[in-house]
Amino acid sequence: MDSVDLEVLKSSVRWMAEGHRALLVTVVRTWGSSPRPEGAMLAVRDDGLVVGSVSGGCIEDDIIDRVRREGIPASDRARPEAVKYGISAEEAHRFGLPCGGTIELVCEPLAPARADASALPALLHAVENGRLVARSLDMASGDAALGPALATDGLAFDGKTLLTIHGPRYRMLVIGAGQLSKYLCQIAVGLGFQVTVCDPREEYTETWDIPGITMVRTMPDDTVTEMQLDERCAVIALTHDPKLDDLALMEALRTPAFYVGALGSRRNNQARRERLKEFDLSELQLARLHGPVGIYIGSRTPPEIAISILAEVVAAKNHVSLPDILQVEGAKAARELAAGAASTCGTAP
Repeated sequence: MDSVDLEVLKSSVRWMAEGHRALLVTVVRTWGSSPRPEGAMLAVRDDGLVVGSVSGGCIEDDIIDRVRREGIPASDRARPEAVKYGISAEEAHRFGLPCGGTIELVCEPLAPARADASALPALLHAVENGRLVARSLDMASGDAALGPALATDGLAFDGKTLLTIHGPRYRMLVIGAGQLSKYLCQIAVGLGFQVTVCDPREEYTETWDIPGITMVRTMPDDTVTEMQLDERCAVIALTHDPKLDDLALMEALRTPAFYVGALGSRRNNQARRERLKEFDLSELQLARLHGPVGIYIGSRTPPEIAISILAEVVAAKNHVSLPDILQVEGAKAARELAAGAASTCGTAP
């Protein structure tokens, strides 16, 4: 789930524990363009304090104003309701939606006395422990129940029951526990990935101090096999050591992982592809390798390189095909071509 939505869960549970009522708002349907996807969440405390978002801001303002004017129903009258915004072009403009856009929300009152009935404390505990969970909310009673979920499951709403999926939908395996990996993993966790770092070298793992990361010291090829990578997994090799990176890549390229990439120069990545051919990888499998990894933003420092890499990962996750000019290899080749042309133009015949 989105890290922003995790903050909504944390705040909702904390507010109820502190004796506050709150309104939990979930996007359940969108038509046309919408700033936030189905499943996005917002929580408004009884005094108007807010966390999360369901739109570009105007719908949030309307909900906050409604809470301040009308309050949140007491526990004995607390029932979820579905509301729509942006049905007409005039409303779409008023609430900051693109013209013609419509968004349907489920507004669920929360109260300290019904914390257990909401199942939110148990849900938060499950998500924080890395579990993927389905929450089923009965619209008539306001009671909720938890159950197992698959990464491919999605939100469902039929007017009577709201089913939402919570927890890490995407996994990321990072090979190498160096400085760059620390920056990359911090951002990846914020993007909602469940991150595992693999590095058998003790001199690197002993100083690892990033919370929320699973660290393993097994060999990379064994780690790839044990993780049983699927189409919601990304693998990024960052050690610069062929003995480690190549082991992970040769196994990862045989899996359905949506992204497999490796750090290195264009020359090093070409040499890596030649080495990987010796492991009986097909041309089709080798073509899946992103290398040099990342998009070209002129990055030089570890934080900038981490952003470059994760931008390409997110594009692949969202099924966005990047033109060659945005990728490191294509951008640098274009720069060299342009520099050569300029040099030629400046040379007398």
